[in-house]
Order: sequence, then C-alpha cells, then structure tokens
Amino acid sequence: MLEPSALQQFNTANREQAIAMIAACVALPDWQTELVSGRPYASVETLLSKAAAISEHWKPTDLDAALQAHPRIGDKPKDASSESALSRQEQAAVNSHDTALAQALALGNADYEAKFGRVFLIRAKGRSGEEILTLLRQRLNLSEAEETGEALNQLRQITLLRLEGVFAR
Repeated sequence: MLEPSALQQFNTANREQAIAMIAACVALPDWQTELVSGRPYASVETLLSKAAAISEHWKPTDLDAALQAHPRIGDKPKDASSESALSRQEQAAVNSHDTALAQALALGNADYEAKFGRVFLIRAKGRSGEEILTLLRQRLNLSEAEETGEALNQLRQITLLRLEGVFAR
C-alpha cells in the first residue's frame, strides 16, 4: 500500500499536525495559520503559490520575529529545533574549516549587526562561503530601508525553499 504524499497528509491532518509539518519553514505563526487555513490544496504548486502570496505581506516586525530563530551566518545553531537543523544544512558552505572565511564572516556579521541591529540573513543554500561574504559586504552599503526589503526577500526565499523540501518527500 502506498503512503499518502506529504500534500495529502497536510491536507487531511488536523490543524496542529498541519502546522507542525510547516513550522520549521519560518517562525511566523500567522503565516503558518494562514497557510493551513487555505487547505485543501490541489497541488504543491498551488500551496507554494499561496505561501509566496502570504509572504508578500510580511512587514519589518515579521522579519524581526523570524530572525529570533536564525543563527548568525557561519555560527553553529545552539538549539536542537528543526529550524536550527535546517539552518545547519543550508549553511554547509560556511560551516567549514576555513579559518580566514570564518573570521571574515564574524567581522562582517558584527559590522552588519552594528549598522542594522539584527543578524544578517541570506539564503545560504546553493551559495559558497565566499559568495555569502561578498554579498554581506555589498549589503552593508544599503540604506536601512533597502536592507530591510532585501532581508525580507531573503526570508521569503528561505521559507519557500524549506516549504518545497517539506513537500518533496
């Protein structure tokens, strides 16, 4: 007998179980609730489209809330949450033994936090550590408003990549 797909499980799960399936994608309960409330979804593409549409309404306060669960780029997450586990996987390119890169990222993170008052957020998956460092340095030249917009864009990308992963099983 075939196991139901992740989408079938999501569509038929009770509210709490459905939220648990997507909770590690982003630490924003309102986004999770709204996505779950849209069930059932006819396809994964429909679900991803709805998730993207919901994320377009995120505000700087949502960014701040979501960042509470994100480690600094290059740092090893200290807790055992599923979101931290995903962060570890996504940051594999910068969790290396390259001491110079690790030091440069630490300095860049400190400069970023001093300027913007939050951790640097970037979709790390598919990017090298050097590419991330270059982008970090470039984003230090943005204004507060420009950087907030870019950080929200990165949060959307991370969330949707994680959501795709949930439903690719």
